[in-house]
Amino acid sequence: MAVDEILAFESPYIRRNRRAGARCRLLCFPHIGAGASDFNHWSALLPPEVEVVGMQLPGRQDRIKDKPFTEIGPLVRTLTHVVRPLLDLPIALFGHSGGALLAFELACTLAQRQEADIIGVFPSGQGAPHLPLPAPIHNLPAVAFRQELARLGGIAGQVASDARLMAYLEPTLRADFRLWESYRYRPRPPLDAAVIACGGADDDRTPVAALKAWNQHTTGSFALQVFPGGHFFHNDHVAELVGMIGEHLLSTDRIRQEELRR
Repeated sequence: MAVDEILAFESPYIRRNRRAGARCRLLCFPHIGAGASDFNHWSALLPPEVEVVGMQLPGRQDRIKDKPFTEIGPLVRTLTHVVRPLLDLPIALFGHSGGALLAFELACTLAQRQEADIIGVFPSGQGAPHLPLPAPIHNLPAVAFRQELARLGGIAGQVASDARLMAYLEPTLRADFRLWESYRYRPRPPLDAAVIACGGADDDRTPVAALKAWNQHTTGSFALQVFPGGHFFHNDHVAELVGMIGEHLLSTDRIRQEELRR
């Protein structure tokens, strides 16, 4: 991987690959337990007009010692201040699994405050926010909790089977799951940005019907993209996923430029 493809540290919350010719920014929110490095390789898969920003939350990766949030409301309020310097360009937001709910809540808050030009929201591996969440696992006994982590596939088998490593990671992982599982949707006006929901055809936690329900949360365009695979389909289809996002953002930019020339 080229050094200039890696997201650089910019603040505790922001990892960014700056692009001088950027016309929009893609804010990326990782799934539970993951961090901004999940998006290191995305820049190489996107047009040069798109700048990637990976959001690094407390308790993740190099912030493992920082106290994690366990409620989405306070985290969203913090992020509205964190991202303010990035709002001089149009933004899109991508989030996978629990990260999709966080991306959606931040998009709604920014839209309500009219602080951002939002050109797309890409929820991935997550049902629409008004739907019931899967059964919680953050309060399961240790053995059952680790079995569920392994079943979901979000943690490598060698990590899940390493008792000492899991003892170190487990408190943070439980806090992450609590953050997601305590989410409660609050009705609000739908977004006017395009929403493109993405998911795996074999994801039993997020069936296609739950993805389709995202259409209730926008007055803009809606599309559904289903890929082969389960809950972590994007690990095997990252080029197709990121390529689709890039095409949408470029298309939106072209339409806007044409409107300005009229």
